[in-house]
Amino acid sequence: MKESHFFPEKYLQSLKNGSVTWQSPSNIALVKYWGKYGQQYPKNASISFTLNHCNTITELKYFLNESNDQSFDFEVFFEGIKTDAFKPKIEAFFERIEQYIPFLKQFRFEIHTSNTFPHSSGIASSASGMSAIALCIMSMEKLMQPEMTETYFNQKASFLARLGSGSACRSIEGDLIVWGEHKKIEGSSQLFGIQYPYKVHDNFKNYQDTILLVDKGEKQVSSTVGHNLMIDHPFAEQRFQQANENLSKLIPILEQGDISEFIKIVESEALSLHTMMMTSMPYFILMKPNTLEIINRIWAYRKKQNSHVCFTLDAGANVHVLYPEKEKVNVQTFIKNELASFCKNGEYIIDQVGFGAIQK
Repeated sequence: MKESHFFPEKYLQSLKNGSVTWQSPSNIALVKYWGKYGQQYPKNASISFTLNHCNTITELKYFLNESNDQSFDFEVFFEGIKTDAFKPKIEAFFERIEQYIPFLKQFRFEIHTSNTFPHSSGIASSASGMSAIALCIMSMEKLMQPEMTETYFNQKASFLARLGSGSACRSIEGDLIVWGEHKKIEGSSQLFGIQYPYKVHDNFKNYQDTILLVDKGEKQVSSTVGHNLMIDHPFAEQRFQQANENLSKLIPILEQGDISEFIKIVESEALSLHTMMMTSMPYFILMKPNTLEIINRIWAYRKKQNSHVCFTLDAGANVHVLYPEKEKVNVQTFIKNELASFCKNGEYIIDQVGFGAIQK
């Protein structure tokens, strides 16, 4: 499939004024993508759990623009407050998608958005935020093309979201999403995320994710800058190969329900991601002392209790504590008693795997 697949046909209906609202989740990658090229294409395939409770809710109000102004006309309101700081990223997003959504300059927009989790908490708000906007725009296009199929809608929403934030393409559906071409995963694509197409053991259903908020500030290095540092990274090609091999290894693990082998890959992927940051030029460390303390305590608890709890990390200091549903009570007690004290103000978010975005 090529990008031209998403050029729209002639619209059958016209729009004037209206609004649409979508709730879109964040996601947490199990096999990480770090390094991209061209228009947000990944250097390796990745797979993620879609989250359930960590969402962005976005209402897109649209008004037919009577002027002939050839610029994008929009305002952004974050949690009820006009927020110009978000405008440059959204304008860049509009510029990237305009050839696929040619009506953007025909409307004036108000983007009203809020998160169910703290902004700059280290949760992938760009994934949930950009996917929510993409879904709202696709709802507008569907009103103009009523015959649009659900499959096309989801694929194009993921395709557009990718152009705003790479990981956003994994936030349209759930519960396991693959993004990036992989020789062993049928239907996988550089252009958009797909639902993982193979059998998944019950051990991995309703998987739990508690996010420990170690650091709630802005990251010292943006993901965009971090991805760009992979261009001349001395270990980049080996890393891309490692990620694709780990995704291959996950296929039988997910089918057979082997949580012990799942843990090895997931934790190794998290540490490999941060290793690439520490060995780039310039190098940087996003983990904090409390991140390491939490990891060591998870390892100690797992060994002592013969537990299947494990961790993963995004490009930040916070820790995602992953565990099967049957260990929910015990692990959450452990988190409350032993890990919460290492979180900023003792804050953490209890979440679990979810099944994608919802129109409100």
